[in-house]
Amino acid sequence: MKIICIGNNYADHIREMNGSLPEKPVFFLKPDTALVHNNKPFFYPDFSSEIHHEVEFVIKINRLGRSISRKFAHRYYDDIGVGIDFTARDLQRECKKNGLPWEIAKAFDNSAPLGGFVNKKGIADMNDISLRLDINGKTVQKGSSSGMIFSFDQIISYVSGFITLKIGDLIFTGTPAGVGPVKIGDRLQAWLNDNLLLDFYVK
Repeated sequence: MKIICIGNNYADHIREMNGSLPEKPVFFLKPDTALVHNNKPFFYPDFSSEIHHEVEFVIKINRLGRSISRKFAHRYYDDIGVGIDFTARDLQRECKKNGLPWEIAKAFDNSAPLGGFVNKKGIADMNDISLRLDINGKTVQKGSSSGMIFSFDQIISYVSGFITLKIGDLIFTGTPAGVGPVKIGDRLQAWLNDNLLLDFYVK
């Protein structure tokens, strides 16, 4: 099982990070040791003083596929969930400054808390799924699948041209605007439409 993460997939987030719109999906990988299941707490690592939250839709691959046509991509997932792509922003800035890869800032242990999933058959409009992150009861990130630069199907098609997708693989599909720091004691709750799918504490 692998975790594929899409960067720069919401224009509002790109603007807040002073980036530029991508012509193609940008992706990177996290190891399976990044996953945190069952609403277990996220323990703040000692190698960073600036861990940022990035809430994202997560799609779960349900069949083996390589070089998947966009028109068939919808067949490769049934379930959509939510997750957090935790980022050590201080380490990421250092990597960017020195032209280095980002894994140290993105792929560390427990950097990908994963919530529950809903079947897409129960979603009325795949092009308008709402996504929300609350911290201590206050909404800090809010977005919709309508705001994604690259759709779920576009992402699957593009990534599968480089990497074979296998059953159980997870794709984190990018974050909307509003990313920011977390601190010990924070409670994070992530919603897909009206479904609370992730609820955990930072310790």
